[in-house]
Amino acid sequence: MKKLVFAVLLSALSTAAYADSCKSQATEKKLAGAALNSFMKKCQTDAQKSCDTSAAAKKLAGAAKTSFTKKCVNDAVGS
Repeated sequence: MKKLVFAVLLSALSTAAYADSCKSQATEKKLAGAALNSFMKKCQTDAQKSCDTSAAAKKLAGAAKTSFTKKCVNDAVGS
């Protein structure tokens, strides 16, 4: 039970970190070129990890997990 509560709390905090999309953060920082590419890649990787954790906390598997993770990452990145 403690693991479930921890996972839900962690996913909620991770989701809050992506309230602003990566694209909007990059625009605010006025990034361009290699700096933009590096920032977006790191941001997408972080979003993927966060979304995978959220999917695990929700005990999703198969197509449901794939769909959830894809939407979650797209929302975080701002695609």
